[in-house]
Amino acid sequence: MMTVALDVSDAGQARAAVDLAITRFGGIDVLVNNAGYGHMGFFEELTIDDTRAQFETNVFGAFNVTWATLPVMRSARKGRIFNVSSLGGLLGGQMGSIYCASKFALEGFSEALDKEVSPFGISVIIVEPGPFRTDFLAPESLQFGQNPISDYDERRADLTTGMAQRNGKQPGDPARLASALISLASEAAPPKRFLAGSIAVEAADAKLVGMRDELASWRHLSTSTDGDFSSSDVVGLLAQIK
Repeated sequence: MMTVALDVSDAGQARAAVDLAITRFGGIDVLVNNAGYGHMGFFEELTIDDTRAQFETNVFGAFNVTWATLPVMRSARKGRIFNVSSLGGLLGGQMGSIYCASKFALEGFSEALDKEVSPFGISVIIVEPGPFRTDFLAPESLQFGQNPISDYDERRADLTTGMAQRNGKQPGDPARLASALISLASEAAPPKRFLAGSIAVEAADAKLVGMRDELASWRHLSTSTDGDFSSSDVVGLLAQIK
């Protein structure tokens, strides 16, 4: 076992940490991109600096560590990359606009990356935890916008009170999630997405039902936007997204 301090927003530190791991263990079989925090606030109350900081850790941090690790896995023709998203990467929530944006970005990146690296025996798994009993909601971890707008006062008070009440009482057990990821790391065909916790599973079910219903309701208008062209070709696109 080896522990190395790493600021994931620093690409040089990411490369140095990977080099140390290779020197110590001879390679890297599994990467877990777990670094992240929540910056909460109604979008109007947040700034571009808040947003950049959120993305530096939650998105670009994962990019830095993945860039450093992929050559090792590609050379070995094997590997598992777990990108820890969130229920907030599947569902947008009030006061979570930039946090959810960062997690949605991580999910899109993960889907595309998996298609790119799967020919090398590397799998990318998106992990979508619901509420787990970590320090995510603790005052020293969670951050809030500093530009309050009075129209949001009542909802902000209700939502922040709820976060404080849930802190330390979340149903998810981090140790059990870690055990689940260890199991998935050895699966020959791991899932593309792994929902963690019953709340996440139920929320995903509800979203899928809503999406299917909406798709069915608007299918005619959606498909009517195709043009009456004499010829069209989507072969390249289909190969790209397959």
